[in-house]
Amino acid sequence: MDAHQDTFENPFSMDAECTNCAALCETRSNVVHGYGDVGAEFVFVGEMPTESADAAGVPFVGDEAGERLQRILGELGFARSDLDTLEPDLQNVFVTNLTRCHHPERPPSDDEVVTCEPYLNAEIRMINPQIIVPIGQRALEELAVEYTTRRPDSFDVDEEHATTIRGRGFELVPMVELDRQTDAQTEAFVEHMVENVFSRDYRQTKGRQSR
Repeated sequence: MDAHQDTFENPFSMDAECTNCAALCETRSNVVHGYGDVGAEFVFVGEMPTESADAAGVPFVGDEAGERLQRILGELGFARSDLDTLEPDLQNVFVTNLTRCHHPERPPSDDEVVTCEPYLNAEIRMINPQIIVPIGQRALEELAVEYTTRRPDSFDVDEEHATTIRGRGFELVPMVELDRQTDAQTEAFVEHMVENVFSRDYRQTKGRQSR
């Protein structure tokens, strides 16, 4: 944890009672803002909180998809806690979503993604990471608009999985959705991170110095 933060959960004290999307206020249990190390060099971004994340108020916990991500983070040295914990002990990584509220029957609408965009942009701006990991097609397309010069519809997360995409100020390392990710894809992602990201000076993207 960064020396200047007191909590992993919603460390930037964003609005925990947000009412910007009326339809989601009726379906959610919690507004699930980002979680992790505010001094992180790596940010993982999904599409929306799952039902389990909504119940816990913490992204990527409480279900098989969350445990898969926690296993990945552990193998990369970012997590120091049990896979099934609801309060992961993270270092050098921050996890968040495009949107902050769970709907049990549908993915976020375009309007809901746009409405939540200031939360995500603020997290990324304040953290200023080196590497952003879009989890799934929707996250990849949305982040491509902001951080690459390619058209969003030119990306296919299955093809881009476990590759590095040069962006404007950041590098993107896309990942297939956790709930349909195979063990082979998980292994390929970890291998790419270790052999192609950790093995070089990825910090040159923004010219930052080691902490």
